[in-house]
Amino acid sequence: MPVVRGCELPDDLLYDVENNLWYRDNGDETFTVGMTAIATGMAGQLVAFTAKRAGKEIKAGKSCATIESGKWVGPAKLGFDAEITEVNDNLTGEPKLANSDTYGAGWMVKVKPADYSGAKGMLTPGGSVAGPYEAKMAADEFAGCAA
Repeated sequence: MPVVRGCELPDDLLYDVENNLWYRDNGDETFTVGMTAIATGMAGQLVAFTAKRAGKEIKAGKSCATIESGKWVGPAKLGFDAEITEVNDNLTGEPKLANSDTYGAGWMVKVKPADYSGAKGMLTPGGSVAGPYEAKMAADEFAGCAA
């Protein structure tokens, strides 16, 4: 598993480095989506999570959810057109799950891309993500998860 500046990035996931999201391929042309350890590390402890509703179509670059922490409020942006098929209601009720179980119970939404192959092709595989994340963290002046 790649670890960049103390932030774990599991190899079995796909990543949208620009938007700090991870994607788990569910094997049925859908993805489970969550915030990376880098995203939760930068945001700090989450205090609110508000997802768009299931059935909502999201355009590339638009928000599937709003994330709020003590020091940041902002969108979780999808990198491709998709429909939200499921929302993690547990995360809505307990936003800190994104901090404590980032790659498990802290998932945000499940989506069905308009173009599955195209969406999968734009994501970075876990085994190749260390270099792009090192560059992004340097550009964002983020010291890392252990800092």
